[in-house]
Amino acid sequence: MKVESLGKPIGPTPTGEARLRPSSAPIANNGEQVQLSSLASTLQKAEAALAETSTVNTGHIEEIKQAIREGHFKVDAHRIADGLIAEVRQMFGSKVGRG
Repeated sequence: MKVESLGKPIGPTPTGEARLRPSSAPIANNGEQVQLSSLASTLQKAEAALAETSTVNTGHIEEIKQAIREGHFKVDAHRIADGLIAEVRQMFGSKVGRG
């Protein structure tokens, strides 16, 4: 998942002011200084860490590919169906019991 900074408003702050995402566009230097709060600095560090984090487990993918090549990969249809049903329940916020 990639988080992009587009410079678009992301919602009002508790004071009612609109917050802007940082933009990668160059900003003219007019001699003014900007000081970020510690929270803003922490959020920037978190955004940078997320941008560097891979959500794909390439090692696991290679294991699956190898198992397929060797004919050892087994598909558990019940497990897949249970996972799909759980995802749909979560999407719709259903509290229906499992049976």
